[in-house]
Amino acid sequence: MNSRLVRGVKIAVIGILAIGIFGFVVMSLWNWLVPALFGWHTITFWQALGVLVLSRILFGGFHGGRGRGHWRGRMRARWEQMTPEERERFRQGMFERCGRSAEPGAAKG
Repeated sequence: MNSRLVRGVKIAVIGILAIGIFGFVVMSLWNWLVPALFGWHTITFWQALGVLVLSRILFGGFHGGRGRGHWRGRMRARWEQMTPEERERFRQGMFERCGRSAEPGAAKG
């Protein structure tokens, strides 16, 4: 139980430090580039954190690709359970959806 508490505190401290560092980096880059390029005002640290949150909301970043690995693993498991005929039907369907011919050298019709 004690090791879980220590681990949780370490994770919390690292998270707070990471947020602070990202906020400082965004603020520094903004204040270095944006006023010179566009003539806009400089921002504070808290405004920089707001920009980070806004970018997360608008663009869905900051997750480090965790979702992609999970999806890829599930797809690999499904692929391994398919018969060769099912795999070929899947390939055909994907080629049709993507607007390409199933044959690599064939031209679009």
